[in-house]
Amino acid sequence: MARVFARLGRTVALHPRIVVVAWLVLSVLGVALAGGVVGDGALGRVTTATPVAPGSQSAQGAQVLADARTSGPSVTLVVQGVDPTVEGLDDALDPARTALAAITGVVGVYDPLGLPDGITNPAAAPLLALDGQGFLVVVELAPDLGEGAQEASLEAVTARLTTLPQDLAAVAPGATGIVGADHLVQEELTVEVGRDLGTGALLTLPVAAVLVLLVLGGLLAAAIPFAAAAVALAVGLAALWVVAAVTDVDASVVTVAAVLALGLSLGYGMLVVHRFLDELHDLVDEDDGAGSRRRRGDGAVAEAVERTTATAGWTVACSAAVLAVAVSGLLLLGPRVLAAAGVVVVLVVLVAAAAALTLVPALLVVLGRRLVQPGVLGPLPGVRTLRARAVQRARDPRVSAVRSQVRGRPWWVVAGCMLLLGVLVAPASRVDLRVSGTELLPATATQRAFLEALAAGYPAASSPAVAVVAETDLEQAQAWAEQVATLEAVASVDAPTTMGSYVVIGVRPASTDPGGAVAQRVVRDVRALDAPFEIWVVGQAAEQTDVTQMLKARAPLAAAAVAVVTLALLLLATGSVTLSVAALGTSTLVALAGAGALVVVFQTGRLDALLGPAATGGVETSALAIAAPVAFGLSAGYGMALLARIAELHEAGRRTDVAARVARRRSWVLLTAVSGVLVALLGGLVVADLVVLQEIGVALAAAVLLDATVVRLLLLPAATTVLAGQSWWGAAWLARLRDPLVRLR
Repeated sequence: MARVFARLGRTVALHPRIVVVAWLVLSVLGVALAGGVVGDGALGRVTTATPVAPGSQSAQGAQVLADARTSGPSVTLVVQGVDPTVEGLDDALDPARTALAAITGVVGVYDPLGLPDGITNPAAAPLLALDGQGFLVVVELAPDLGEGAQEASLEAVTARLTTLPQDLAAVAPGATGIVGADHLVQEELTVEVGRDLGTGALLTLPVAAVLVLLVLGGLLAAAIPFAAAAVALAVGLAALWVVAAVTDVDASVVTVAAVLALGLSLGYGMLVVHRFLDELHDLVDEDDGAGSRRRRGDGAVAEAVERTTATAGWTVACSAAVLAVAVSGLLLLGPRVLAAAGVVVVLVVLVAAAAALTLVPALLVVLGRRLVQPGVLGPLPGVRTLRARAVQRARDPRVSAVRSQVRGRPWWVVAGCMLLLGVLVAPASRVDLRVSGTELLPATATQRAFLEALAAGYPAASSPAVAVVAETDLEQAQAWAEQVATLEAVASVDAPTTMGSYVVIGVRPASTDPGGAVAQRVVRDVRALDAPFEIWVVGQAAEQTDVTQMLKARAPLAAAAVAVVTLALLLLATGSVTLSVAALGTSTLVALAGAGALVVVFQTGRLDALLGPAATGGVETSALAIAAPVAFGLSAGYGMALLARIAELHEAGRRTDVAARVARRRSWVLLTAVSGVLVALLGGLVVADLVVLQEIGVALAAAVLLDATVVRLLLLPAATTVLAGQSWWGAAWLARLRDPLVRLR
């Protein structure tokens, strides 16, 4: 394939400015779409989507409820620090009632003092705080408002409810309030995503910049990967905007896509620029580039670009292909929100690879020899010295000692690494998948505080963790609800209420965790009851149960499909069945180790003191579903790049151990630096406020670190030494398939 990528480099070298302008136009369009210049932007398109199992009982029940619902959206104010019996409170509420009722689309304003007979009315009980120091004000909108009218009405109602506690200052000076609604959860989540993205970039980009500068040795050279990263970020988020216009995309995917766009673009760009600098130095040092003649432009620069795309370009393409294949497995799992996340990540990977293969070479041609000439923006003497010391193996005695141990005791190294991987993977077997809602918001989030206040002070007004939708009449539903109340894990059952031709029965588990083991047991027990009519059990625990069952059924098929395609790519790149299977196995272990880190950190809450109270009693389904294939793809991609280099050296006539040693010596510093940049950027997810982002960040950072150290530095070299001649075992058909690739090289 080297010839194909060399031809690509030659084409870019002939038309560098056209390539740069084309990417610039794409980036401007990307900023216009993703930034909200045109439309509502990427953050305005995403939603608080959670994984739902299509066709499951919970999904069917939710659709039944949506179709039967005749009421519109509502906004609720929790008034705190007010005794509802205080004199003059009813009169103080009158101006707010009048103003709220006058808002377009409002069909009802409800508070306990506004009911006939006031707070003595039995219907007022759900609106009164248990401690007698608060009450609720609920505003309901018409269901048939248009999207624009509904949005305007919700904003007006929210604004008026927010100022309502001030109206009570004369009769209740200490009155406060929290406004809650579905649209406010969406708004707060969008704000948190934007804040997390900005905070992460502020903390991690400087670290990444230092690493890139140390590896490439000059400000101008280091600026090229960052230019590619900026373009890939703009175009990648525009791709997310397009996907979100078609289907629901969870808000957390915005930050994940941004981090991957930056991390992959910087990593791929470093590989290309680093190789170009080496090639250009070789050409210039030989005869000042006189041997490379071109009709236009700098012949040495054009020749260096061709060589770079033929080598580093092949590495980038292989790594991106493996990562894209791995993430494509999300499309086979079932939940649409996971499939949407998979599509977004695949598009980001492809954009990052395309920028590294076209934009970076074009910038290299435009800048040319200025990248290697002394100057303010050229190579920095101190940085170049550090880079030379890092690259020269003999000058690092600690690394030399490690490699000597690997060569001298390969069996011990393999056994030790496998034991360590086994220990790190073991916690993954205890993973408890969760599908959480507002519990994922930071503890300081207003909407989380609203729901907690509602659950603590107004249990009758809060939604039950489990609900049963029954296609029957009220009398039969009441009789059957008495059976539900006898279940061991059920604390109470709400009175059945009608909704169109259906009856809804709220079931409250004997636990405050809406997705915990007790709530899941209630779901199973209710579904196991013999009902004389059709029922659908819905709620967070029901969705969680159905999604988990679907993933358990489909994940093996998705994993097998990804493994087959990845193995095929490894076989074509290396020509070795043994090494390909070894790389596939180690990548799988790396991904499972990332899952193990999630269990240790979040399911058990071991690092709550460091990350804050992040544990939700389990691992978020979307976090694990996204992190696992990305970790696998990153490990397999970089492992494939290393093994392909070893295969190329072996085909040139070198012994296996020599080929492995040479490939390691030439690439370990660069690949480790690429991993370091990605880990630095993933640190922005670890320090995020949203738990799902923290989980993705921890899993990926742990996997990338493990792959860069234990796998690439120790396990793969030792395994190559142990296998020796058996490393290149393969069937005749494999050799025939690879012949065209070898000839292209």
